[in-house]
Amino acid sequence: MKIGIDNMVCPRCIDAVESIFREMKLPASHVELGKVELENRLNEDEIEELRARLAKNGFELIFDRETELVNMVKSTMILYLNYLETNQNPLKPSAFVTENTNYNYSYLSKVFSDQQNRTIESYLIELKIERVKELLSFNTYTLSEIAWKLKYSSVQYLSNQFKKVTGQTVSQYLALKTNQRKHLDKI
Repeated sequence: MKIGIDNMVCPRCIDAVESIFREMKLPASHVELGKVELENRLNEDEIEELRARLAKNGFELIFDRETELVNMVKSTMILYLNYLETNQNPLKPSAFVTENTNYNYSYLSKVFSDQQNRTIESYLIELKIERVKELLSFNTYTLSEIAWKLKYSSVQYLSNQFKKVTGQTVSQYLALKTNQRKHLDKI
């Protein structure tokens, strides 16, 4: 049995979900961002208890097909962001999504837009800007290095996109010295 779980966005989320399944003595054969494969079917009582425990930790069970597809796209785009940073000549986001989900990108794009009222591309831009904020907070990388790392065509393009998404220039953001980052599940 496969179960979709919304708001799983990082390895710690996987650990938290695995822990919930262990506590409930529900043998999960595989856990990854956005889904869990169980060895057995759950009864209604188990589903309700699981729903409550997941909700306590900020997660949500998904049974609606379109919501599950949106969650799959979000998880895939988070993986894409990591892939983007570590590959010299990365695939385009559409090719990456198709390759990693085995769904037609046009179909997923339509479902995503209908459910989220935004495009997959705008979601990726927000993810990238949050990553920029994270990298800036380390004080280890220059803006040029960050632009190169995230495959922006120029520092100016990154700066313009940052201002468009956050409403602040990079300098204004850095001057505030407060953590204004969003949790990935809130994007």
